Amino acid sequence: MLSGGRRASALTRLLRHAFSWLVVRPVVLIGLGLNVRHRERLPQDGPAILVANHNSHLDTLVLMTLLPAGLLPRVRPVAAADYFLANPIVAWFSQTVIGIIPVHRGGRSSSDNDPLAGAARALAAGDVVILFPEGTRGEPEEMADLKLGVAHLAKRFPEVPVVPVFLHGLGKTLPRGSFIPVPFFVDVVVGEPLFGHENHRAFIHELGQRIGSLDGEIDQPAWR
Repeated sequence: MLSGGRRASALTRLLRHAFSWLVVRPVVLIGLGLNVRHRERLPQDGPAILVANHNSHLDTLVLMTLLPAGLLPRVRPVAAADYFLANPIVAWFSQTVIGIIPVHRGGRSSSDNDPLAGAARALAAGDVVILFPEGTRGEPEEMADLKLGVAHLAKRFPEVPVVPVFLHGLGKTLPRGSFIPVPFFVDVVVGEPLFGHENHRAFIHELGQRIGSLDGEIDQPAWR
């Protein structure tokens, strides 16, 4: 007979797969026109850090859909605690079904002196961490300055690949403040991985350039 912890783990896996196959994948693969370039660059296993520009709550769901289905229980999106832990129902769903790592924006949380501790624990466990280095959803199809958090995390795990992704179109499909998605063609371009090093600002500069350069591939042929 399974212990309580193992039962909970099995239930969590079941819930995540059910949500993915019954809700997320139909919405993303049927409701959106999704073009993906360089899919082979996506991590097939963890640990890994997946970073992307951020315009919509659909960003996370699209990235989760692109990863191998068997990896789903180990995919951990970093998300704002003040938004996703706002009430018990949303908090339970976000942490149990989606698997978010809550981070307190605007400073350290009272219960954890290290805002990156949850993401670090996930990487140490071999998970794939999804992180949006802008820190919040921006204006549709506009990219804000990247924050240094991902550079600190990459420095702690210099052997873990940081895979940049550029998402285009989701800011129009479900922009900030909207609750009903509008069908729209979405482009996803996956970049070559980079790795953390001592110079945080140099890392962030390179990461920003990598993500920005992926935008230039959208109008090129040979989508796959």
